[in-house]
Amino acid sequence: MDEETQTKRGSNFGKLLWVLVLIAVVLLWWHFRNKPGEIADGLGQGDVATEQLDRLAAADTDPDDILVDLKDDVSAADRAAIEAEAGITLVLVDDTAEGHKLYRAHVDPAKRDAIIARLQQNPHVEIAEPDSYMMLSPLDMQPISVASPGTATEPGFPNDPLYKKQWHLDQIGMKEAWKLADGEGVIVAVLDTGVAYEDYKQFKLIEDLKGLTFVKPFDFVANTKHANDDHGHGSHVTGTIAQMTNNGIGVAGVARNVRIMPLKVLSGSGSGSVGGIADAIRYAADNGAKVINMSLGGAFPSAVLKKAVAYAHGKGVTVVCAAGNEGRGRVGYPAAYPGAIAVSATRGDEAITFYSNYGKDIDIAAPGGDTTDGKGNRNNPDGGVLQNTIKIQDPTKQEYASYMGTSMASPHAAGVAALVVGEGVTDPDKVEKILKQSARKPANQKYTVEKYGAGIVDAPAAVKLARSKVAATTTSDTTSRGSAGVYQLVLGLLMAGAVAASARRKGLASSIGPDYIAGVVAGVSALVFLAPANALFMSALIPFGLLALGYGAPRLRVATAGVAVGFAAYLVIAALLPATTVGWMPVIFGVPAIWLAVNAVACLGLARLALRR
Repeated sequence: MDEETQTKRGSNFGKLLWVLVLIAVVLLWWHFRNKPGEIADGLGQGDVATEQLDRLAAADTDPDDILVDLKDDVSAADRAAIEAEAGITLVLVDDTAEGHKLYRAHVDPAKRDAIIARLQQNPHVEIAEPDSYMMLSPLDMQPISVASPGTATEPGFPNDPLYKKQWHLDQIGMKEAWKLADGEGVIVAVLDTGVAYEDYKQFKLIEDLKGLTFVKPFDFVANTKHANDDHGHGSHVTGTIAQMTNNGIGVAGVARNVRIMPLKVLSGSGSGSVGGIADAIRYAADNGAKVINMSLGGAFPSAVLKKAVAYAHGKGVTVVCAAGNEGRGRVGYPAAYPGAIAVSATRGDEAITFYSNYGKDIDIAAPGGDTTDGKGNRNNPDGGVLQNTIKIQDPTKQEYASYMGTSMASPHAAGVAALVVGEGVTDPDKVEKILKQSARKPANQKYTVEKYGAGIVDAPAAVKLARSKVAATTTSDTTSRGSAGVYQLVLGLLMAGAVAASARRKGLASSIGPDYIAGVVAGVSALVFLAPANALFMSALIPFGLLALGYGAPRLRVATAGVAVGFAAYLVIAALLPATTVGWMPVIFGVPAIWLAVNAVACLGLARLALRR
C-alpha cells in the first residue's frame, strides 16, 4: 500500500472517529439532560374550557374587571393596539406585574364576555378571563379566644405554657421532630391576610412572633411594602408554621427557625383577587421562597392562577394549599392544580373533619381542628388549632385563639415541608414524595385515600426520610459520577483515536502506542474520581503543566497528549450536563459551561502540540 493511499485511509478513519465523537456527545447530552421541577403546563387559551369560563363568570367574579396576561415580550405599541382594538385600558395588577405583563381592565359587564373572546384571539394575549375572587371560609372568620398566658414558663422542651393545649403539634409528632430539625434559613411565603410582623402605624408585632425573621413583605391588596394583618387569619397561619418556640411565652410552631415572607393577598374582610394571588406566587418564587402556604381557595379554576402555580413549581418551590371547607367530594383551587399539595383536615381523634373537602386530588392530611361540640355549637376551644394572632379584625390587640379549617391544616404540612427542605431536599416533587411516603395512617379511624391522601403528616418520619434520601443521593451522585466516567472514558477513547488519526494524517505523529491510551484513561480517571470539582482542576492547567515538564521527552509527550485528550473528554461532557457544578465559579449566564468548553478546546490543542514530532 503506497503512502498516499495510507494517508487517505487514515484521513477517512479520523473523520469517522470525529463523527462518532459527535454522535456520542449528542447521545450523552440527551441521556443526562436535566429538567428540574418541570411539570406539564399547557396553559394556552384552550386550558379553560368555555363551560368553565361560564362557571367562572357566574361564580365569585367581578363583573366589571377582567385579567389579561400578555406575552412577556409584548411591546408598548402592541399593548396600545390591544387596548384600542378591545376598547379597554390595561393597568398592571400591581407593581410586581411588569415583568410578566399581568394586567387588569375595567369593562362594561354587558360586554365582558365579548371582550374576553376578542382578546383570546389576539396572538399577543396568553390568557384573558374574568377577575375572580378567593375568600376565607366562614369557618375561618369565627375564632374562639383563649386568655393570654403572660410569660409563665413550663419545664422541659418546649417551655411555652400553652403548648399543652396544642394537641395538633403532638398529632404530627413535633416533640420528636424538634430534636431533629428546625428548618433554619428556609424562606416560607405566607399568602394570606398579612402577618402581625411589625410595629407600623396602628399595627403591632404580636408577642409570640418576636424574634422571628421576616423577609421581603408585600401587600398585593393595597400595593405597598407593608403586609400587615388586619384580619387575624394570616398571623394565626404563620404561627402554626413558625411561632417562636421554647421562648417561655404562649405557644409553639412547627418550623421554629424558618424565615417568613409575609404576602398580603386577602383584605381584612377575607377576600382577594386572583390576579393579586397569582402575582404573589410569582413574587415569592422570584425572591427566594422555597415553600409557599396558601390557606385560601375557590371553587372554580383560573388559568392565571394555574400558570402561577406552575411557575413557582418550575422554580423549585413547594406549594402547599388548603383543600377547602365545603365538606364536599372535590378539592378547591389552587389546591387542585398540578404542582400544589392539597391538604385535608383532621380533628383530635384523627378523623377527617366534617367541613374538610376530600377527593382524588387530596395529597395528605394534617390537623385542622374542630371547635364544635358535635352539634354545631362552637364552644370547644380545646378542639381547635391554637396560635397567637391579632384580635379578629383589630390589629391593635392580640390574643391566643383557636381556629378550625383546612386553613389550619395547610400550615402544618407547609411547616413540615420546610423542615424537609432544610435537610437539603429542595425539589418540590421530591419534597411531596417524602411527605407522602412518611405519612402515617390514622389511629382507630377508617383510612381512605380520598380523605387522607397518603395519610397524616408525620414530622419526625419526614425529616428522617429526607436525611436518608440526601445520604442516598450523595451515594448515588458518587455512583453516577463514576457511571458518567465510563461514558467519558468511551468518549475519551474515541477522541483519542480522532486526534491521533488527525495527527498522523498531517505527519505530526507516527503512532499512538499504549502510553497514549494510558494517558487518556489516566486523564479521565483523575477528573472523575480524584480531582476536586472546581474551576482550577476542571481546566487545561494540569495538562499544560505536564506538557511543560515533559516536552523534552518524546515518550512523556505521547502520554501527556493522552492525558490532555482525557481531560477534554471529561470537560466536554461536564459542559453538556446542566446539573454539573463547578466550584469557585459564578452560576450565571452559562459561565461554567463556557469555561469547561473553552478549556476542553485548549486541552485538545495541547494534545496536538504534544504529538508534534
